Amino acid sequence: MEATFGAGCFWNVEDAFRKIKGVIATSVGYMGGHFPNPSYLDVLSRITGHAEVVRVEYEPTQISYEALLEVFWSIHDPTQFNRQGSDRGEQYRSVIFCHNNEQEKLARQSKQQLQQSGRYGKTIVTQIESASEYYLADESHQQYLEKKRQKIKI
Repeated sequence: MEATFGAGCFWNVEDAFRKIKGVIATSVGYMGGHFPNPSYLDVLSRITGHAEVVRVEYEPTQISYEALLEVFWSIHDPTQFNRQGSDRGEQYRSVIFCHNNEQEKLARQSKQQLQQSGRYGKTIVTQIESASEYYLADESHQQYLEKKRQKIKI
């Protein structure tokens, strides 16, 4: 199964999901825009409409989509519109891209429950959209933080 999330800079988001038992693979890329085959610089220039996203391949017998949603909510601030921390722009928006009706239903329920919990004390602005064309980011962005840690150890 696959899930796709945008929660700010994709390096940190990917790093968080890679550590979860039941996640088979991750990759970073772009989704949700109108510009075909965007490069990192295209997305950074804010002309594409794409979000930086992480595609998560997972084994549903080991981890549920609901558990992935819990990770998603816990690793960023879903009340920040088109930003996370000092990263600003639509490419850093909080977004869940759903691959089927069940994911959409679960994402909407999860968002509603979180909003009603009052955990953030503000409106959750996370968008929930149907998954669209996924454009893989170049190799230098894949597992970026993991590569950086390995380089420091050498």
